[in-house]
Amino acid sequence: MFEKLFLLVKSNAGTAVINNPVIPAGKSEAVINEASSSIIEVLKGQLENGKLKDLVKMFQFPDIKNSALVTSIINRFANKLNKFYSIDPKAAFTTATNLIMPVMQQMVQQSNADKNGEFGVQNFVSKLSGGADLSLLVNNYLAA
Repeated sequence: MFEKLFLLVKSNAGTAVINNPVIPAGKSEAVINEASSSIIEVLKGQLENGKLKDLVKMFQFPDIKNSALVTSIINRFANKLNKFYSIDPKAAFTTATNLIMPVMQQMVQQSNADKNGEFGVQNFVSKLSGGADLSLLVNNYLAA
């Protein structure tokens, strides 16, 4: 699942990362890794902080533009761009938004199109939790 997420990020990295002059030369692959890890860190943090319901809700509603989770991912990634690659905060935020928004949109779409696929809510939550079976909770939140 994490490899598939990396590939999804990489497939969206053209304009936002690879062809972006603010990304230091030769650092595109590392920046793509940072984007992928930002997504995983924020979503895993939701589980660790007992906010499974909010995580499940993100997958239920296709309009992720107003999602607090997506905003958190964008901010985390922008902070990494600023801190580790010395990218100006405004440019870092723009880059993060241009990459994370379509990735999350596609991830949610794939989840809704194939409920049993790698990005299906139950499978995704299970991978984030280290293999724990949270399907009963997830089903309860999906039904709510």
